[in-house]
Amino acid sequence: MKKLARLVFLLGTPALLLGHAGITRAQEGAQPKTPPTPTQAVLENWNDVGNRLITMAQDWPEEKYTYKLNPAVRTFQQVILHIAGSNYDIINHQAGTKVGEAQNDPPVSQYKTKAQTVAYLKKSVEDGAALIQTEGDAGVLRHLSDWIGFTEHMGEHYGLLVAYYRATGGVPPESRPKK
Repeated sequence: MKKLARLVFLLGTPALLLGHAGITRAQEGAQPKTPPTPTQAVLENWNDVGNRLITMAQDWPEEKYTYKLNPAVRTFQQVILHIAGSNYDIINHQAGTKVGEAQNDPPVSQYKTKAQTVAYLKKSVEDGAALIQTEGDAGVLRHLSDWIGFTEHMGEHYGLLVAYYRATGGVPPESRPKK
């Protein structure tokens, strides 16, 4: 019974606090914030994770693009290429066309420099964002689980790349003090 009471308290307290904050805003005359549309919400998440990855790809030294955490995993560059290739998997699936280089693990031999690798990732994020906007709310809702899944996929690899930074004594761009 104690556990149930504690659970109700823990779950109920945030709701009460949020409710109080809403009452306070209403009393002060502030308008409640309009929730984002499905397109806006998916686009915001897609761009947030995608831009963090682009920043990492730009920040990581080119001489370390072949770095691996251990022999059994992808190099930093291969992770970036995998993310971009996977982005094109969803883009092509949703659009029903062939956009970009759609390979889950594009060969490093096709992207010989850091600049080419960054450009490929950047283009995949941009093309995904453009498709989300083109699909609009109806299309985004129809493919919502795919968009969420692929955005999560980018996020999982973002976490992996954080480990690459930490293993080499680096600090990921997002974790650095803001100026």
